[in-house]
Amino acid sequence: MTVLSRCLLILGVMLASACAQQPAPFTPPAERPIAPNEAPWPKNHFLGIGYHDVEDRDPDQAVVAVRTERLIEQLAWLRENGYQAVSVDQILAARNGGPALPPKAIMLSFDDGYSSFYTRVMPILRAYRWPALLAPVGYWIDTPMNQPVDFAGQPRPRGEFLTWQQIREVSQSGLVEIAAHTDNSHKGILGNPQGNLEPAATTRRYDPATKRYETEAQFQVRMRADVKAISDKIRAVTGKAPRVWVWPYGAADGTSLAVVDEHGYQMALTLDDGLDDSTKLMNSPRFLVASDPDGEHYANSIVAVQTKAPMRVLHVDLDHVYDPDPAQQARNLDQLIQRVVDMGAVTVFLQAYADPKGDGLVHSLYFPNRHLPMRADLFNRVAWQLHTRAHASVYAWMPVLSFALDPKLPRVTRWDPKTGQIGLDPDQYQRLSPFDPEVRKIIGEIYEDLASISNSGLDGVLYHDDAVFNDFEDASPAALKAYAANGLPNTIEALRADPAVMQRWTRFKSRFLIDFTNELTAKVRAIRGPQIMTARNIFAEPMLNPQSETWFAQNLDDFLQTYDWTAPMAMPLMEGQTLKNSNAWLEKLVATVKARPGALDRTVFELQAKDWRTKEAPDISAEQLAEWMGVLKRQGVTSFGYYPDNFLENSPDLKTIRPAISNQWNP
Repeated sequence: MTVLSRCLLILGVMLASACAQQPAPFTPPAERPIAPNEAPWPKNHFLGIGYHDVEDRDPDQAVVAVRTERLIEQLAWLRENGYQAVSVDQILAARNGGPALPPKAIMLSFDDGYSSFYTRVMPILRAYRWPALLAPVGYWIDTPMNQPVDFAGQPRPRGEFLTWQQIREVSQSGLVEIAAHTDNSHKGILGNPQGNLEPAATTRRYDPATKRYETEAQFQVRMRADVKAISDKIRAVTGKAPRVWVWPYGAADGTSLAVVDEHGYQMALTLDDGLDDSTKLMNSPRFLVASDPDGEHYANSIVAVQTKAPMRVLHVDLDHVYDPDPAQQARNLDQLIQRVVDMGAVTVFLQAYADPKGDGLVHSLYFPNRHLPMRADLFNRVAWQLHTRAHASVYAWMPVLSFALDPKLPRVTRWDPKTGQIGLDPDQYQRLSPFDPEVRKIIGEIYEDLASISNSGLDGVLYHDDAVFNDFEDASPAALKAYAANGLPNTIEALRADPAVMQRWTRFKSRFLIDFTNELTAKVRAIRGPQIMTARNIFAEPMLNPQSETWFAQNLDDFLQTYDWTAPMAMPLMEGQTLKNSNAWLEKLVATVKARPGALDRTVFELQAKDWRTKEAPDISAEQLAEWMGVLKRQGVTSFGYYPDNFLENSPDLKTIRPAISNQWNP
């Protein structure tokens, strides 16, 4: 047989084999999942759209301007495609049980108080009969006509801004609601020792002379004066108390929000992504119209509003940024920022505590606090730089229980079935007992201090995997007392004697840990605002084997219902799998989540970038990590990341891992 004949024979066999394969099953259109951008908007939801200046020359992006012709084109596209502008009255009525909002409701808003609103926007609104919000900054409008406006430290011509008389006139049009954009807090103030300027309405000012931060009480006094001033000015001009608060730079704050609420505001607008929910008006997102978009880009952005962006995570040790030499520390930070940009990651899980020994017991923190030494005042600086330079979301990675606090505080203890003795488990994290009220109080204060000092650089909290109990824990006196108070036996031996009782005990502990993290979340949100997201690490075993909840006090369904993101430790080698079996193991882990409708949209899988089976813990190759990411993606996973990212040594290798992890175009 000739070479050509053999080739033709092989080709024929391949074609026959391909033809013999079963075709992909046909799914009727009615049974196919609806793409997020094609799904109807939920009832009484609307899209906030945020504009700033409108000008006919080259639009100045320092003030996020758009051309008049582009604004007309955009509003025409909205109207022709069934969108309908709604007023604050309509939104509040829908919230209060009145008439529902139309199916594709939008709320137009124009920030800062530019004169173009009077000269260019109002004629368009009148032609459309569409309502809108106007949110001026009081101090800028107060500026005398013969002086420049102090625009966040930069002078701008006074003629670029409205007068109070013009604001009064548009407020009487019946189309325009006057909102508050602060009186004099649309600017940056010193936010940390390194000199970053951060939004005044959300930042506890740092004083380099005293080397101290503004206290919560001082910050509250400052913001109370600001909110009162702008509220009084708007009431004097319009005859009405303002109802809508608009955050400068879109950055929200819980303490300021409480002050805003005191003054009767009923809506607060950010610049976060997504649809507004009329039941959550004090945390209303908006689509920011920036870069003077043409019709195609504008339309694509509006249509994609319900499409949730996947989370691609670099999990970073702040210990690798820290250096006693400030110059070297600055170089390390620059290297991290460049790494995040080059990697195309959108989220960083950033260590907020120091753990140079790697033993999981926290002896110091990277932010000022009341209870532990501060290794360096570094978290705020790094988080803010990641925000502003890398455009990444930042979650503070924090332990729940493993703090090296006063040794007199009770710790989680284990009952030894062989000896009947109670003591610490040397194979577990050395955790404080959350059943003790003083422990809860102190840990809560640590989280409050994190929130106070994070300013606008904090998007969420990642709860570490130290929130666990095994099937012999917690045997501390406070824990035993809590069991008895909830109808359970008050000894570990009795708790374990009856399988039904042990199951109740397990569920009680799982829920107790969740309730504690909910307490911590509430403390952070009270200071930072309701927009703060949550994530929590979960071990793989209680996911794959629900009976093992007994050994961890972790439950996948509880996590999915409680946290914005559930973060499985998808680390096959750590779970005793071989490389050969690792892909199949990951597929099984994903299948466990997929079995719960919608759960993949709230789950971010964390792969391992080190092999911790040996003390040396060698790096796992970028090729292997990329292969695992491919396995996840083929199973329908869109959100994933890895720990740790060694940005100082380019491990994993950037060129290899970027195409696998980035959701951006990779030239």
